[in-house]
Amino acid sequence: MEKEVSITQFFDAPRELVFKAWTDAEWLPQWHAPDNCTIQFKHLDVRVGGYFHSCVNNPEYGECWALGMYKEIIYPEKLVYTLSVADEEGNLTDPQSAGMNPDWPAETLVTVTFTEQNGKTKMVLTQTVNEALAKETGAYPSWLQMFERLNLRIVNN
Repeated sequence: MEKEVSITQFFDAPRELVFKAWTDAEWLPQWHAPDNCTIQFKHLDVRVGGYFHSCVNNPEYGECWALGMYKEIIYPEKLVYTLSVADEEGNLTDPQSAGMNPDWPAETLVTVTFTEQNGKTKMVLTQTVNEALAKETGAYPSWLQMFERLNLRIVNN
């Protein structure tokens, strides 16, 4: 059983631009939510030790609050942050109380690396959650939808 989700995606853009899309307060809300959903950041401080507090609003399932702490930022190569289940006030909560699958970890670690090859960016995302669980809960396809939105945002830049 896989203990990590790993997704590789290619973007027809320099890695500085793709990295910016992950760290810029104007870019993030434009793509960082699955299809038919929106995201708002109640707090966003992209620096080591900084954190974000966000809410994905899904018209079918309602609000999903998250809290993340930035652990490592190497511009424009790597971004590492925690991703925890939270409530609207920013308190950590267990996934089951938030209406999620009880097997979902209360906190995962997300690592995103960016390498440039011939003007294109190879992005690799890993998240410390079982891949089968991520596929079952919709997290895995949600990442793919977000990356498609990111690609469209970059193309329309």
